[in-house]
Amino acid sequence: MPAIKTNNRLNVDAFRPPVEAIVRVPGSVISIKDLTLDDVSQLLTRATFLEEEDPLARAHHLAKRRVALLFYESSTRTRTSFELAAKSLGADTALISSLSSSIEKGESLKDTGITLKALGAEAIILRHLSSGAPYLLEQVTGLPVLNAGDGMHEHPSQALLDLRTMLAHLAGGVTTVNDQTLAGVTITIAGDIFHSRVARSNMLLLPRLGAQVILCGPNGLLPEMAAASSPNLRIERDFEAAIAQSQVIMMLRIQAERLAGLQLDLEQYKERYQLTSQRLAHSAPKAIVLHPGPIIRGLELTSRVADGPQSLIAEQVRHGVAIRMALVERALEKGRA
Repeated sequence: MPAIKTNNRLNVDAFRPPVEAIVRVPGSVISIKDLTLDDVSQLLTRATFLEEEDPLARAHHLAKRRVALLFYESSTRTRTSFELAAKSLGADTALISSLSSSIEKGESLKDTGITLKALGAEAIILRHLSSGAPYLLEQVTGLPVLNAGDGMHEHPSQALLDLRTMLAHLAGGVTTVNDQTLAGVTITIAGDIFHSRVARSNMLLLPRLGAQVILCGPNGLLPEMAAASSPNLRIERDFEAAIAQSQVIMMLRIQAERLAGLQLDLEQYKERYQLTSQRLAHSAPKAIVLHPGPIIRGLELTSRVADGPQSLIAEQVRHGVAIRMALVERALEKGRA
């Protein structure tokens, strides 16, 4: 079935065959919906074990297994943490970017995937500008695919590391979760929610754990329909009112690369939605502050907030390595089963 393009992005729902026709590859995580809460608990528990394990012992888990990192978009945190995670487990990694491979010459994602499999890759970590690309790669290669961010679709490993960061500070670092683990916790996600794959994965995960999620942003970056996917999601346009109710504030950057045709007054945006130390002290003095990166200092938040005592942004990055170790190990173990 041919892919249908929308704004130069693959429409994931247009690409997918009927659900009953899809044969999913064990170990793949393309959407956070691929994981049950038991799966999430197992990943959190395994992440803690691997993080605390002796590095020399840990390096034997995936010794000489082969993992390909296929990145069509620039990345620092996600790419590096996945690479360090795989290498920490003893795996051999190969990094392929669109600027240093046959992709630059016009090679299709399908042919690149087939080539990587022929070269011995046992799992592929993919970041792609098109929503739905990981589904295509999974189907044509038969390999486990870990979605490192696809277009405006999802970024499941980011949602898992965000969850681990929250649990460390709000729930004593528990690793076994259920539908009440975050009951009583309110999380504000603010900024460019319409274009954010990070927001989408968090919106699909956090309400399943009992959290109340407030979405906050201007109309152009947050359509009313965004709150329709869960009764635990709601929209609040008043930023101060939103954060005053929240124990967690997740700021998102304005994605300039996705704003073609959208008129946005950045000064007005900062006036209404920028997280400043004054706003934080007045409305949410005890809330923790998260951001998936990269941060645009002086736009969605100030440097004083980013570097302040309530910021856990660097800690999120650290949690990312542990979570991605657990995901890579799971992909290779289930993929070989």
